[in-house]
Amino acid sequence: MSGYITGKSRTQATFFPEMLDDFISDENTVRVLDVFVDELNLVELGFQRAKPSNTGRPGYDPTTLLKLYLYGYLNRIQSSRRLEREAQRNVELMWLTQRLTPDFKTIADFRKDNSKGIKNVCRTFIDICRKLNMFKDAVVAVDGSKFKAANNKSKNYTPSKVKFHIERVEKHIQRYLTKLDEVDNSESSETKETINDKINALKSTLEEFKELKKKVEEAPDKQISETDPDSRLMKTRSNSRQVCYNVQSAVDTKYHLIIAHKVTNVPDRGKLHEMGVEAQDALHNKDLTVLADRGYYSGLDIKDSEDAGMNVLVPTSDTSASEKKGIFNRSKFKYDAVKDVYICPANEELPHRMTGIEKGKTMKRYMLDIYTCRSCKLKPECTTSPSVRRMARWEHQHVLDKMAQRLKAEPDAMLIRKQTVEHPFGTIKMWMGAQHFLTKRFKNVGTEMDLHVLAYNLKRMMTIMGPKQLMKEMMA
Repeated sequence: MSGYITGKSRTQATFFPEMLDDFISDENTVRVLDVFVDELNLVELGFQRAKPSNTGRPGYDPTTLLKLYLYGYLNRIQSSRRLEREAQRNVELMWLTQRLTPDFKTIADFRKDNSKGIKNVCRTFIDICRKLNMFKDAVVAVDGSKFKAANNKSKNYTPSKVKFHIERVEKHIQRYLTKLDEVDNSESSETKETINDKINALKSTLEEFKELKKKVEEAPDKQISETDPDSRLMKTRSNSRQVCYNVQSAVDTKYHLIIAHKVTNVPDRGKLHEMGVEAQDALHNKDLTVLADRGYYSGLDIKDSEDAGMNVLVPTSDTSASEKKGIFNRSKFKYDAVKDVYICPANEELPHRMTGIEKGKTMKRYMLDIYTCRSCKLKPECTTSPSVRRMARWEHQHVLDKMAQRLKAEPDAMLIRKQTVEHPFGTIKMWMGAQHFLTKRFKNVGTEMDLHVLAYNLKRMMTIMGPKQLMKEMMA
């Protein structure tokens, strides 16, 4: 006796071989994927080849390939080549695909050609969750997070970076020109021909950078990414700069399910209304409470969101330099809506004097007459201007004021936002690994994100309801 638990002989034949189904427990994830995909109508969802052709060589059923991808994204296997290997050796995948082993090209082409269908599957799952009453509270948190693109930082160019490269090459050319003048009087091993070759190569590189400079200056945002043209250099949370996409998401605050998402390459500001509308459409509910951080604070965007029926809560940060200058902050001036005047710290009323357009917004200007302001004892603490202190007010400022009052009444709103939206981003990035997106361009990157979000939501629902109950509900 060996004293250990022993396994079965590798060469022992069995009269009744085990079935694949014996290796898959009743609550295994693959059973949920199998039920979910089988219940979908891939033709209506827009999948290519969802109807088999009557002629030619038979292809793989899109149902099989979708199951394969969902399994991969749930188990951190996003690469088509790795999925090909797993289909040949993974018992769970053998069960799920019925021992079919498509090659990596077939797997990759399915993801590339079915972006519309995969996006619709993502929306269909949210519909299932909605019908299961998962979104009764109708409170969502909106946020964006930077996901690294398949574009090295060295292949991204901005005006300052191109200028640096041009100056560096010019310095090298000048150094070799100086060396060329000295070569006759020295015993250097380098010949004139060698130095001239280097100078010509550098001049060629210089011309390439000058052409690149023109392209960068002509670009709308003065930036070019060579590997993935849609990706952009952005600041990340660690204050470093990475070539990224900014993924927007609207997340349910109760169960942390991702209701809506979108891949962008611009900052958060201006995306609040867009993501709020996406969430409204997904939940079939206009009366949403939307939480966001101060990066989304935009008067026009908040006004549009409120007009769309949302209850928006976004904190603002004081960007005024008044305190640094040693003068009264804007908060010291109280607005009287009945009289339409501002009341200054000296208890004087600043009446409305003029109205103008500033950055697309109608702004009203309030100020005292110059004699009253100049004679005020508090003037040195009020303004550094030799004339008067002016107050500007947006015509829809009352919308922002009401939002500020609601936010003050709900001090935990921003803590709830943080606890809600950081969880999905952290989980998905952990699944992705060091390099986030494997594909390039908006369409393909968007499909990748759709699969990640769908896998995340499936995992959440299995955790919340349990695999057996979820399968039962999906088959109902």
